[in-house]
Amino acid sequence: MCRVTHQLFDISGRTALVTGSSRGIGRALAQGLLEAGCTVVVNARTETAVAAACADLTAATGGRAVPGVFDVTDSAAVAAGVARIEDEVGPLDVLVNNTGMQQRAPFTEFSDADWRRILDTNLTSAFYVAREVGRRMVPRGHGKIVNVLSVQSEVARPGIAPYSATKGGLKMLTKGMCADLAPAGIQVNGLGPGYFQTELTAALVADEEFSAWVRGRTPAGRWGTVDELVGALVFLCSPASDFVNGQVLHVDGGMLAVL
Repeated sequence: MCRVTHQLFDISGRTALVTGSSRGIGRALAQGLLEAGCTVVVNARTETAVAAACADLTAATGGRAVPGVFDVTDSAAVAAGVARIEDEVGPLDVLVNNTGMQQRAPFTEFSDADWRRILDTNLTSAFYVAREVGRRMVPRGHGKIVNVLSVQSEVARPGIAPYSATKGGLKMLTKGMCADLAPAGIQVNGLGPGYFQTELTAALVADEEFSAWVRGRTPAGRWGTVDELVGALVFLCSPASDFVNGQVLHVDGGMLAVL
């Protein structure tokens, strides 16, 4: 029984691209895939950040972390970057669309430029990268695509309407990608984090009023730690999820389950 379970969740030897993986949740997901035996392409726009992340991840895991420096909001850069990865590293078995940003402001104070920036970063980038990787996965007849969503794919808070719109849009893009790509043997699913402690949320964690709200709103009574996302990701990238498609797996301590 243990042998069968191991085979179901075995992703060793696969090659994965994790966008926005030089820090935060993306870096934790990259580390989890490395520890599971994948070759991982670490992506961000800045060469120095990617090089440092690759060095740290390789030292921490002993795995193969390779740089993939390109701007995921630039379709030409994405096409060139994915082609380079497939030529130099190998065919991609897994894509994790993780790139994202947050910006807080009252709805009426969001500028046109801010709207376009958050839309391009959180939603358009996932479309560009998945389209390019999907073009290569389809002829091969297999592949796993995981889009990193949020509890804000389902609910909203004051001051983050554009963010919620992009994450809701990414949920529906996930379902639409499933409709188009599932016949080719590709699984497309969403991973929906709740509130997690990262360097990007440090100010919120330190804000006792906000932290108290998170603890009170989450049945688990605490913030999540990024390593707690890895098991769900491995499942969505493994043979165990071969008949799971177009779904969102929320890892949120129960937040969306209760009022």
